[in-house]
Amino acid sequence: MHSDLPLEQLRTYRYTEPEPADFDEFWSATLKEAAGVPVSPVFTPHDGELRTVEVFDVTFAGYGGDPIKAWLLLPARRSGPLPTVVEYLGYGSGRGIPLESLAYASAGFGHFVMDTRGQGSSWRAGDTGDPSATGPAAPGYMTRGITDPRDYYYRRLYVDAVRAVDAAAAHPAVDAGRIAVTGRSQGGALSLVAAGLRDDVAGAIPHVPFLSAFRRGTAITDREPYAEIVRWCSIHRTRHETAFATLAYFDATSFAARATCRGSFSVALMDGVCPPSTVFAAYNVYGGAKDIAVWPYNNHEGGGPQDQLRTIRVLRELFPEL
Repeated sequence: MHSDLPLEQLRTYRYTEPEPADFDEFWSATLKEAAGVPVSPVFTPHDGELRTVEVFDVTFAGYGGDPIKAWLLLPARRSGPLPTVVEYLGYGSGRGIPLESLAYASAGFGHFVMDTRGQGSSWRAGDTGDPSATGPAAPGYMTRGITDPRDYYYRRLYVDAVRAVDAAAAHPAVDAGRIAVTGRSQGGALSLVAAGLRDDVAGAIPHVPFLSAFRRGTAITDREPYAEIVRWCSIHRTRHETAFATLAYFDATSFAARATCRGSFSVALMDGVCPPSTVFAAYNVYGGAKDIAVWPYNNHEGGGPQDQLRTIRVLRELFPEL
């Protein structure tokens, strides 16, 4: 059911929680620290039982040098370096097997699928651990290290997302000057992070993005994963402000406001996981040219395959020479 603001109010909604005064300094220092370790991607040919798509099993150095897995899928028939889309995955998902990620390579693009550290056991398999996980947490990933932004789980994952673009760009079949980012839910938020922290991506295509407007999300839905934060705060009763102070460094609205490339969003008005006002919170402050597809009668699946088709169309607008 529709349980959030009416669409006309969503289009003007502003999330009013202030961001940390040292937000930019925090991320500048984080990326400077990360840059001390080379990305060093290794591309190993992989037999995925496919004939029209060439597959590479990728390992690159993410946050702290931790090994992050990925797939690089390329059209088997190609000439010259390709425009490429880096895809980030939804909460609990891993990179799976190449057969599950054929759409973008089949449409003629390079496709880099980043595995998600520590996840990949809820609905699609992953192969990447999270060796830096510390501290008491509610089941899931939302509260790992939540009392300190330097120790928070998403600091590691956001750095992975930024470095995935460098890893993709290192392959000779990828045109490093023609890379876009996309993802659904958590992956949509990661695409906003990459667009906000980098100035060299051509476009961001986030579908029903998660990790936006944390106080709003925890206040108006009792669905996971926002409910993990609520559960943690209900147990650590005197530390909820500490938790939200940490989350403020990771809010997708702040990264969206810093992005300058083309942004093409989607939102579902019956979404109980990522309420539409949290999506519009990021969309309404997005710093580049933007558009949004509104799915009035869908839940967190959003546009489903229609979102994939939209992504292909946006990629063709960004890279018309393909």
